[in-house]
Amino acid sequence: MEKKRKSIMAAVEALEKHYAEEDLYLPKNGKRLPDRSYVVDIVRDLKPIMFPGYFSYDSSAASFPEHFAGYRLNDIFDRLKNQIEVALCFYEDCAACSRAEEIAGRFIEKLPQIQEMLLKDVQAGFDGDPAAKSKEEIIFSYPGFFAIYVYRLAHELYLENVPFIPRIMTEYAHGSTGIDINPGARIGEYFFIDHGTGVVIGETTEIGDYVKLYQGVTLGALSTRKGQQLSGVKRHPTIQNHVTIYSNSTVLGGDTVIGENTIIGGNTFITESIPANTKVNARTPELVIKNPGKDVWYWEI
Repeated sequence: MEKKRKSIMAAVEALEKHYAEEDLYLPKNGKRLPDRSYVVDIVRDLKPIMFPGYFSYDSSAASFPEHFAGYRLNDIFDRLKNQIEVALCFYEDCAACSRAEEIAGRFIEKLPQIQEMLLKDVQAGFDGDPAAKSKEEIIFSYPGFFAIYVYRLAHELYLENVPFIPRIMTEYAHGSTGIDINPGARIGEYFFIDHGTGVVIGETTEIGDYVKLYQGVTLGALSTRKGQQLSGVKRHPTIQNHVTIYSNSTVLGGDTVIGENTIIGGNTFITESIPANTKVNARTPELVIKNPGKDVWYWEI
């Protein structure tokens, strides 16, 4: 028992010293940060409103839709306003935090428009994937669609210059799906990510309408060695309308534009603009297959 006490007291003494010396621990301005679990709950609780009948069952959605949506949105509004206020107050004078109610109100008013965008994304998924048995299946289970859903919510708060919360939202989707969409990216209508694992879309990426990405696609920056000096600079590519980018392809650079109606084949590495109506493919690597001779090898199970 004495060893336990000594170990704990030694750790507490060192930790207390770290807390006092480093401003990142227990911020010295006395302000608090948003609660990640609250923000994630808001994302989850919006799903049954955007797609009633899928993620929870409530008969009032069919019988009294105005009460169903109104009751739930009233609660979400209050929780979101609180988290926005906390986020704004961390960086600003708390007198400026009165903007939280206005921002929460504009976000709620945008939900019907976001819902319409998401329906087009569902249609894009169904039209683009022969393995999809129904549009309902896409809403229920496709990770690409879930990542897009979260992005479209987060992007609205990003446009309002809300700190922390947009990135908390998209990193929640990133952790769940392996798809990393920065909330600052600008993505048009009828967008689809097939399979999705390993997709990265950077902050200043611009994506037009009717664009389709496959797993492992990176829309990134050529170099980030200058770090914060590049903040606000266009670092990521522009993808115009009706472009398809196949798996494990990389497109880099703020000046790089992929013209409309272009198809980018798999495993390509692009750092310069591609004109419209183009097909781009990497050379197929040469395979070297050694003759195994007469020996036959089996895996032991």
